[in-house]
Amino acid sequence: MNSTRPNILFLFPDQHRHDWVGWNKSLPLRTPVLDKLADQGTTFSKVVCNSPLCAPSRSCLAQGMNYRRSQTLDNADNTPLDRPLVYQHLREAGYRVASVGKVDLHKGTPEWHADGSSWLEEWGFTDGSDSPGKHAGVGNRAKGRPDPYIGYLEDRGLAEIHCNDLESRHNFTSTYPTPLPDEAYSDNWIAQNCIDVLSNIPVGQPWFMQVNYTGPHEPMDVTESMHNRWADVDFPLPDNCDIATDVDEMIKPGFEVDRFSIGKLDRDTHNKIRRNYASMIENIDNLNGRILDLIESRGELSNTLVVYSSDHGEMLGDHNDWEKFTYYHPSLCVPLVISGPGVKTGASSPALTQLIDLTATFLDYAAAEPLPEMDGVSLRPILEGDVEEVNDYVFSGLENRGGSLSQGSSHKQCNFDLIWDGRYKLVTQASKEPILFDLEDDPSESKNIANSNPDITSHLLSKLTEELARPLPSA
Repeated sequence: MNSTRPNILFLFPDQHRHDWVGWNKSLPLRTPVLDKLADQGTTFSKVVCNSPLCAPSRSCLAQGMNYRRSQTLDNADNTPLDRPLVYQHLREAGYRVASVGKVDLHKGTPEWHADGSSWLEEWGFTDGSDSPGKHAGVGNRAKGRPDPYIGYLEDRGLAEIHCNDLESRHNFTSTYPTPLPDEAYSDNWIAQNCIDVLSNIPVGQPWFMQVNYTGPHEPMDVTESMHNRWADVDFPLPDNCDIATDVDEMIKPGFEVDRFSIGKLDRDTHNKIRRNYASMIENIDNLNGRILDLIESRGELSNTLVVYSSDHGEMLGDHNDWEKFTYYHPSLCVPLVISGPGVKTGASSPALTQLIDLTATFLDYAAAEPLPEMDGVSLRPILEGDVEEVNDYVFSGLENRGGSLSQGSSHKQCNFDLIWDGRYKLVTQASKEPILFDLEDDPSESKNIANSNPDITSHLLSKLTEELARPLPSA
């Protein structure tokens, strides 16, 4: 065993969009821990998830595969257990491989074991526990199958209060605080699980830890203390969004058309939603600080690769849209900060990157065997200053068949495949004309220029067609 190989801490919140970071000075965010990691490492500004939906995105990451080759096309699909996964290869390389929070690799089988085991061993984990996201936890309990977090709340007499609160919320517009105390809040519980697991791994044993926070995913259920810290903060309005200007235009209080289309909102409601989103990001940042403090106290921080990213973004009202599921950048793009031994400090990379590049990066730093037929490429040459680019194109897609809604409400459909070369993004959808955005001249993606740029459209379409024609990986 080579103890000089770095530990890997992967901080992986759910639904954190790319531009809601502390160094975006147009937003009044508070992320001092993430800002410090950026100063001590490298940030990436052009990072796409390979599918803007939880299960496919996380499955692509686990396999190192582009979306169509991952065989996990919707939240109704499980990650294939006959495919080699990054966690298995890290384990085989001698790492303790841990995860806490929502792994989301078996969303098609929405059952979480009370002890947190699920399919952790089959996926390659040696330590930790698997729990669902916010909505799935409530649904799992209603079927008489409490997961580890709900079980923790049951022991404290808080499960009924919590589940009733989540079921009564209209996910974005219900911005009042949760009745839970701070210590029982989901992300705080996940961070404590991380601290407990790491504390039981011997110093000198290389480890990989993936911290799967449930925030800043909706609903906007922040604790009272989190809510109060943002009471007087104002945010800019969403881009390309219709704002209600009188009471007749506004949605009625406590009513949403459905979970994904909430109608026109007034300025104050948008601001309240954004305060809570920012509050969840700040809380996660504080929790990350606690985890890093533990690692430092163990004498391991100088030999730990710290990675912060997210599975997908959040529209947050841009283009009159909410959540993810779509090809617009707020849904598609995620933050990425990496610091650690040998990583360039204070660097900002414009390299075109996709989330599955982290799969190859983890294996590279761990001196583990690469996954066969892997599509991701290691970012280590960029991090250590050897090259400036690793991808000419990145890809994403979604075939949303309705599998993400166990609650039974209608499902937003926005099926697509796309290719991005760092400037031009081409989107294709069945029976529709292609969409081409120029992200340099039109960063808010308001103009389709496909017809006026036939050469660019044709070139990107041919590259996307090539990618979609590639065979599925062998088992």
